[in-house]
Amino acid sequence: MLSAWERKGPKRWPRGQKFSLTEIGLSAEAEYRATVTEMRSSGRSVLDGALAAWATPRGVTPKDGVVLTELQRDGSSGVNDLVRELEPAGFAPDEVRAAIERLVGAALLAPLPSASELTR
Repeated sequence: MLSAWERKGPKRWPRGQKFSLTEIGLSAEAEYRATVTEMRSSGRSVLDGALAAWATPRGVTPKDGVVLTELQRDGSSGVNDLVRELEPAGFAPDEVRAAIERLVGAALLAPLPSASELTR
């Protein structure tokens, strides 16, 4: 009976929830950028293979590296900020939310405490 309430798709985070890279995420983001820089001139198939090799052991997808890079650039961002920044790169809102869910699950991102949680 409750199956009608089961949500399909990415987790819904509270409004205003911000995220930042963990120590592991900082290292993974640096490796992602280095991979892109090193393999960019080698051709698309080589780059795709290198990005898959970066993503697979972390349990994420190669496109998740773009989300990590965007978060590293901003320091911390919320879901809506990331959606707005990544939309021109062809990311749909649900893709951004799914990437955040994978990155949090892989301990590369961490949700930051809200202002109300800090004042308790």
